[in-house]
Amino acid sequence: MALLTVNNLTKNFGGLAAVSHVSMSVEENELIGLIGPNGAGKTTLFNLLTGVYEPSSGDVLLKVGGKEERLNGIKPYKVADLGLSRTFQNIRLFKDLTVLDNVLIAMNSKNKEGFLTSVFRLPKFYRTEEMMTTKVKELLQIFGLDSKMDTLAKNLPYGEQRRLEIVRALATQPKILFLDEPAAGMNPQETAELTQLIRKIQREFQITIVLIEHDMSLVMDVCERIYVLEYGQVIAHGTPIEIKNNPRVIQAYLGGDL
Repeated sequence: MALLTVNNLTKNFGGLAAVSHVSMSVEENELIGLIGPNGAGKTTLFNLLTGVYEPSSGDVLLKVGGKEERLNGIKPYKVADLGLSRTFQNIRLFKDLTVLDNVLIAMNSKNKEGFLTSVFRLPKFYRTEEMMTTKVKELLQIFGLDSKMDTLAKNLPYGEQRRLEIVRALATQPKILFLDEPAAGMNPQETAELTQLIRKIQREFQITIVLIEHDMSLVMDVCERIYVLEYGQVIAHGTPIEIKNNPRVIQAYLGGDL
């Protein structure tokens, strides 16, 4: 049983099929790439997998406690609670909050304190707050953001904002981390640092990563398997070498030269 199974997933917007009969599987601790031309349906597929959109047909199945749970129609916050977390093409930080508070908000989604404990600030509330703050500081240290914890998110350089968004997603303790074009807008040095960061995340956190990315050098460098979308359909699936040498992929997306 795969960690995540997608069966014939389709999403229609009026008469347009943005995603059409997509099937794929994701195993535990895998690093999967999802590539394709602009408008191929990659972000729409992410939105279907993380509860932002409800499929027109097909199924999204997540392994939970040794059995498969259907995610169709489940709200995004419940999907996140089941262990699916994501970043977005356009950075979505709380720009007027500090680095520390951005991550604390995410980690607080796992806080199961009762209503009375929170409202009346009982001793357990402060113990939980202290524990979460310690964990957030440890996360920020791992990703080199501990010296910026009191900095407003909007004052971080672009590359560090991207890194903070990833840290915030990790704070929800996901089983699967979906990264939507994390290298978008980065210079070559920042992209190289991101490549190392993605490897570090998988190695140290032992989680599955699914990555949308247009930077083919990054995709080919870090991904174990790759799915290729065109016009909302999977046209190829395989290892980086298989994808690199696939004639249909070259014709549809890579332009004959990688």
